[in-house]
Amino acid sequence: MRIIYGLLLILGLPWVASARHIKGGEINYQYIGPGSTANSERYQVTLRLFLECGASGNQLDAEANIGVFRNSDEIAVSGSPFSFPLTGDEFINLTAPNPCINNPSPVCYRLRTYSREIELTKTELGYTFVFQRCCRINGLVNLSPNTNVGSSYTCKMGGTDVLGIGSNSSPAFAIKDTVLICQYRPFTLDFSATDTNGDSLSYEFCDAYTALQNGQGGAITPVPPSQIGFVNYSGGFDGTTPMGAGVRIDPKTGLISGIAPGGGDYVISVCVKEWRNGKVLSEHRKDFNLKVDQFCDLAAASLAPNITNCDNYLQFFQNEAPPSTLTHTYFWDFGVPGLNSDTSTQSAPNYTYADTGTYTIKLIINRGEQCSDSATTQVRIYPGFFPKMNVQGACIQTPYTYSDLSTARYGVINSWNWNFGDETSADDVSTKKNDSWLYSTVGFKNVILTVSSSKGCTATIDTTIEVKLKPIVNLGFRDTLICSIDTLQLVINGPGNYQWTPAYNIINPGVASPLVYPKSTTTYYVAMNDRGCINNDSVKIRVVDEVTLSAGPDTTICLTDTIRLNPTTDGLKYSWTPTSTLLNPTSKNPLAFPSSTTTYSLLASIGKCSKQDEVTINTVPYPFSNAGADTVICYDDTAQLHANIKGIRFTWTPVSSLSGANTLKPIAYPLTTTVYNLLVYDTLGCPKPGVDQVKVTVRPKILAFAGNDTSVVIGQPLQLNASGADLYSWSPALYLSNSSIPNPIALLSDNQTYILKAFTEEGCFALDTIRIKLFKTGPDIFVPNAFVPSGKNRVLRPIPVGIAQFEFFRVYNRMGQLVFQSSNPSYGWDGTIGGYLQGSGTYVWVAGGIDYTGKKILRKGTAILVR
Repeated sequence: MRIIYGLLLILGLPWVASARHIKGGEINYQYIGPGSTANSERYQVTLRLFLECGASGNQLDAEANIGVFRNSDEIAVSGSPFSFPLTGDEFINLTAPNPCINNPSPVCYRLRTYSREIELTKTELGYTFVFQRCCRINGLVNLSPNTNVGSSYTCKMGGTDVLGIGSNSSPAFAIKDTVLICQYRPFTLDFSATDTNGDSLSYEFCDAYTALQNGQGGAITPVPPSQIGFVNYSGGFDGTTPMGAGVRIDPKTGLISGIAPGGGDYVISVCVKEWRNGKVLSEHRKDFNLKVDQFCDLAAASLAPNITNCDNYLQFFQNEAPPSTLTHTYFWDFGVPGLNSDTSTQSAPNYTYADTGTYTIKLIINRGEQCSDSATTQVRIYPGFFPKMNVQGACIQTPYTYSDLSTARYGVINSWNWNFGDETSADDVSTKKNDSWLYSTVGFKNVILTVSSSKGCTATIDTTIEVKLKPIVNLGFRDTLICSIDTLQLVINGPGNYQWTPAYNIINPGVASPLVYPKSTTTYYVAMNDRGCINNDSVKIRVVDEVTLSAGPDTTICLTDTIRLNPTTDGLKYSWTPTSTLLNPTSKNPLAFPSSTTTYSLLASIGKCSKQDEVTINTVPYPFSNAGADTVICYDDTAQLHANIKGIRFTWTPVSSLSGANTLKPIAYPLTTTVYNLLVYDTLGCPKPGVDQVKVTVRPKILAFAGNDTSVVIGQPLQLNASGADLYSWSPALYLSNSSIPNPIALLSDNQTYILKAFTEEGCFALDTIRIKLFKTGPDIFVPNAFVPSGKNRVLRPIPVGIAQFEFFRVYNRMGQLVFQSSNPSYGWDGTIGGYLQGSGTYVWVAGGIDYTGKKILRKGTAILVR
């Protein structure tokens, strides 16, 4: 069976504004009989207006104004617009939801009917009925803008030109129960109309009308039909595809079907035409909102309309409907006649067919269950389809020819669609197997060919061609030099017919690459014809009787340097010797690196003519420079450099940290490691200085630290912790476990001061002291009994003695309020709270810690703050 699912036909969003409530409408007319005067007729005209179920108050019009306009001149008839009374008001709900749809939304709309009798005089072209009102509901997905959009509903009545002496009633859309449409699911909606006269009907999607007075609220005075505007559709939608390309209407049955788009409300306008004897008797439209539900779910089976495999016998299958939690099982029948094993229960199976053919496959989901669904389609298996094209052309002067070279093992190639990629024309297409096209512009063109076979195989291939203004004469060279005794072959690579001129000293002037032997400078011209495309080019042959050559002047370089040889010659080939100290000795300008004074010989040739010349490169050693040995100094110290040279002058760099930079023994005083360069010059021929370097390494500044002054109790071992250098020495060594390490243990019998020397292997050092006070008591925490914030004792601070871990120090005022606390004994209370001075008086303190033996110490007391 096929499940109809989708969204709610006309469900309302919550009531938003007093006028934004309309969800659709239509006008129809029924012939009653002759009118009260000659040549007149009576009609019952009806407006059906669809509203949100929550519409109320000003949204509910007691009557409707409908204009009647002559089709001949769009002038309103006498009495127009007519007042139509309310004749019906009903709520329509989806009373029996499909049990196979999960999580359905409620479906409801309100239908209000306005109807009255109107007498009209017969005319040749008939009349048009118009009703307009503001506004549609907000948030319509396929409109932009989608707020404050008005609506108009029309019905066009034919005249005597189509009816003759007869009469007619318009078709009317049936009022059906609503349906539920789920997003991204296939659906079918019957939107047909009925005709009491038995005339034939046709259906199509058409642009929905708006009202020119959008947003003004309430009913709008009807305007002539030509003055009614259309709504603006958002991207991807228009009047003919109001729900996207995946939804269509059957022009004969009025059935709307396809794959629903994403959730939301969509405006759809359906135009129905009434036909009799090949003439249109009437035309009217029903405009309505179709709501697609984004929350409902159902199980569905859906397959692609046709599946064609032109590559192999293996075919993959899947349910094209979106996944659903309601889909429990799958059953596939791959359609092989007489075979019962060609089935599968997988959700996405594959099957290898034994032979070519057209097979009807079937998918059943939830087989044997209440909520089952099925789908069938045809699979064509015809491998051996190979698309191929051939393009021939040379330039814009002649047409390009296109040939289809595609092959099919089964069936025949019977359909071609060419697109020649001419951006200047819309006619650059063809359905012939072979065709041609003359381009009007040069450039790259993308040629596309789609071919199909009688077995349903289809493929698209493309290629990019370059349309040139003229064919390219692909000359091997355009200017060259030969000796008067030589013969030269001219070179052209590429297709075409060629003719060379002049006929002076040339062999075979009608071929692409003839031989020439001119005795004087000559320009040869070539005319090229490539498939009707013409182009010309030329080659200049310069002729000499001998080679000119100068290897260049002799020169001097510094030993170990390189030099680029630079001869003056019109030669075309080169040979340098000796080759051992040359890079690329066959180039005109090789790089030379002689290890001693060397004479290089150059043989330059043009064909059979040649000449030889020499150049000498003298080598002179660099001036001798010795900046001395690298050294290491302490921070803020000096070093004397010791250099020696062989030259007439020298220069030190940098000089900013040198004293006596004009001597070979300057004093260096850098604060950071520095490399000094010594540049030495002489007059022996080397134009560059000899350079040597000396590095003065500066050890970082030593920041000796013996530790903070501290207190211990008698019998308490104290581990010292020094820092600042690699080596250490404590003095005196009294009471220390080791005076040459950074962390000796001191066991004192009295107060003691130690001097720490932190130093490096080079002798750089710095000093620091630590004072240790010995209390001849047990471990304890001492706190003064008074302090003066403005005096010598500015803060109330604990003094832990023999305490390995200090935990807290707290101070309270006489009301028990905490005024200070810290876990660091170095911090104390300064007699303020939040920056405000506290008055003189007695304050309570509490301190706690763990002594060096692991015993917990807790002390309490009072201290007097004195102002």
